Amino acid sequence: MTDTETNTLTTPFWRFSLHFYRQARVSDACIALQDACGVDVNLLLFLFWLAAGRRLLAADDVKKLDDKVRGWRDLTIVPIRDVRRKLKGTATLVDPAKQEAFRTKVKAIELDAERLQQEALYAFTQSGPLGKEAAPPAAARANIAAYASVLGVSFSKQAVDVLIAAFDGIKHTAFAAR
Repeated sequence: MTDTETNTLTTPFWRFSLHFYRQARVSDACIALQDACGVDVNLLLFLFWLAAGRRLLAADDVKKLDDKVRGWRDLTIVPIRDVRRKLKGTATLVDPAKQEAFRTKVKAIELDAERLQQEALYAFTQSGPLGKEAAPPAAARANIAAYASVLGVSFSKQAVDVLIAAFDGIKHTAFAAR
């Protein structure tokens, strides 16, 4: 996730996502959870952002959020990601350099779709606080456990440890809703 193609750093959630995703090993942990468990990385980042704002969600709350984003994710993000991934290193009749340039454009469109999902999630928070108040470290751990419960899977301990360590190492107040 980069902000190269977008200048829309308008929401605290988007700024948090860019900052958090760039932390050491976070992107690898997110992608591992996405590929192994079906995690929506934007929703995962949203749960961490809510935790940074002292919000702890129950599994029912996480399920409602997942239900809300599913349509957009399945219509746009997943198919675009699949195309981008298939284009990487696949031999076709198109010149490899031109194919890679096209893949770069698809990647920018994927990022834009993710940004739109994040804007919609952020807008959802403007109707009132979600969940209950809790200290950020406890909220982060509870939110990630609730998400695993909603998906009916066990998240890799290694991936979770990476995400929690990165979360614990950032200044949460810098990304609070304003």
